[in-house]
Amino acid sequence: MAVIGYARVSTARQDEAAQVAALRDAGCEAVYSERVSTMVPSEKREQLQAALAALSEGDELVVAKLDRLGRTQVEVVTRLHDLQALGIHVRTLDGLINTAALGKMAPLVIGLLTGLAEVERSLIQERTRESIAYRRATGGDLGGRRRSYSEEQAELVRELAAAGRTRRKIQAATGLSQGTIDRILKTQSTVSAVGELIEA
Repeated sequence: MAVIGYARVSTARQDEAAQVAALRDAGCEAVYSERVSTMVPSEKREQLQAALAALSEGDELVVAKLDRLGRTQVEVVTRLHDLQALGIHVRTLDGLINTAALGKMAPLVIGLLTGLAEVERSLIQERTRESIAYRRATGGDLGGRRRSYSEEQAELVRELAAAGRTRRKIQAATGLSQGTIDRILKTQSTVSAVGELIEA
């Protein structure tokens, strides 16, 4: 049975040497380490992929903490499940999990973790939907391109346009670009058209 270690730190200020030393002290014959941001997808973490490729049935993967194995709880639990299915054990130095020591209980524990991960994913999705619905209802920011003008400026643009002022004069009066002025008037035209359809 081979014992493979994987160490990762996420910033230039961190040093993976401490993790590497702890993994070697824990009996790892080979240790793969890298300094990579948590924003980098797991499939692009070269040393993680190398460590996974070096494992065979009966081997053990050792990490400092479970979060070294993925970017999210769901990804970590999925990886645990996949390794368990391949007959590969996982152990963390913080003592949270040791599938070899769990024996026949390992699939049950991973199954419970999977259930918790699914609950977390569902809660995140629900919170996201509720947040978007609330911001839509209250006129909040939905992300994407932010408005570069205030509602007062938009109202002034509409008043000047209704009074027959040219784009150049509106620009001089409001300080807005012609592109922004066009967007405001286009939005107003769309709203008016929808209102007419509703009344009809």
